[in-house]
Amino acid sequence: MRHELASQSIETLAPLLRDREISPVEITEAVLHQTERYNKQINAYIQIDAEAAIVAAKNAEQEIMNGDYRGPLHGIPMALKDIFYFKNEVVTMGSKIHKDFVPSYDATVVSRLKEAGVIFTGKLNMHEYAWGATTTNPHFGPCRNPWDLEKIPGGSSGGSGAAVAADMTIASLGTDTGGSIRIPSSACGIVGLKPTHGRVSKYGCFPLAWSLDHIGPMTKTVRDAAIMLEVIAGYDDKDPTCANIPAASYTAALTEDVNDLVIGVNESYFFHDVDANVEKLVRQGIQTLTEMGAKVVPIEIPSLEYAAFAEMITITSEASAIHHQNLVDRSQDFGDDVRILLELGELVSAVDYLQAQQIRHQLNLDFAKAFQQVDVLITPTLPFTPPLIGQTSMLLNGKEINFLDHVIRFTGPENLTGLPAISVPCGCSDGMPVGLQIIGAPFKEDVILHAAYALEQADLMNGQKPDLNKVKNASS
Repeated sequence: MRHELASQSIETLAPLLRDREISPVEITEAVLHQTERYNKQINAYIQIDAEAAIVAAKNAEQEIMNGDYRGPLHGIPMALKDIFYFKNEVVTMGSKIHKDFVPSYDATVVSRLKEAGVIFTGKLNMHEYAWGATTTNPHFGPCRNPWDLEKIPGGSSGGSGAAVAADMTIASLGTDTGGSIRIPSSACGIVGLKPTHGRVSKYGCFPLAWSLDHIGPMTKTVRDAAIMLEVIAGYDDKDPTCANIPAASYTAALTEDVNDLVIGVNESYFFHDVDANVEKLVRQGIQTLTEMGAKVVPIEIPSLEYAAFAEMITITSEASAIHHQNLVDRSQDFGDDVRILLELGELVSAVDYLQAQQIRHQLNLDFAKAFQQVDVLITPTLPFTPPLIGQTSMLLNGKEINFLDHVIRFTGPENLTGLPAISVPCGCSDGMPVGLQIIGAPFKEDVILHAAYALEQADLMNGQKPDLNKVKNASS
């Protein structure tokens, strides 16, 4: 019964909590039991707050019993990436330098989740300072993929991806600067939504690159992502990048009717150099939507040719500006991979950075032109399935490539433009999940959620999930 509760979605649990058929304490105990059982092998949690979670669950239970039900997140246990500030609690950013950092206030997203009645079970593992895509953390140990413990869960929100996939949290939040929500969501076979830049407040979230950073839900279902977005979206005057644009009712957009949906497919960039099995599954996903009534239109976005340059120049220079003083004073306290990237960022010139911003401007123009013709663009989330932990190069259709050069190829353009994008599972290749990415026009989260929901109803995963018996029996 415990795993049965932990494995459920928000959409399943919420009405049961509302109607008092189950208790927040039961669900929280189930999630904590699952975490105790599997975290030693997966290493998704940096910190487990079991006692505090049970106390909070009992309080939520009493509130619901008294008729004070706050909504679909009330009594839902959840762990978040260890990058969001919790007042008077240690928040590490997955780092040695901030291992004892205690903020004096809550992040806005944390405040909104608290107000919604979420029960927090702990802090989740991540790539150090969110500056990487593997979650092979030198300070807290590597996080492992529940589908295959020898492989990465993706990053930087790898702990969130692994914990949701292994039922060690009902849902989570991640951050995304070049793909850090969507990459682990694809790698772990879950749903990951990066909203439009400015849709969700970043106040109280430690930055990686301020002009590229986003916060969004990582969940078991598309409806769960919509439910969470309704809670965390909205204007916040404490974040100067937050857009004062009313949020939609995202759950109301979730229907299977895609007869009016126009899908854009860009062959030259988003389907170039893609693993053959990954490409096949993504195209099958597109075909599924067309069989449901959607229409496909070929789209050209010429400036995508320069997107990788613009993304890397922007992220490296902004990250290095943020960490400059610690790089000068405490360079030995960074992990090797992060230190190298920060040192590279110190070499970027003003000319490089400004050229990258010109490319971003042209990308925005080109995407805007595309969205005059289509409602969404569909692409692979990743060009390959996750590599082994520690593997820096891999084979892509028989050709050796560098992992870091290709991992954000399809996710980075949406950070440069700030466009909303969601990764949904679309099948498995050699026992590992594959993600399909749906990109929308600015502040059209309802449109991409609608397309993702319709696709999810086709059950392209055929019920496939990680085999947790293998995790349980693995040596830690």
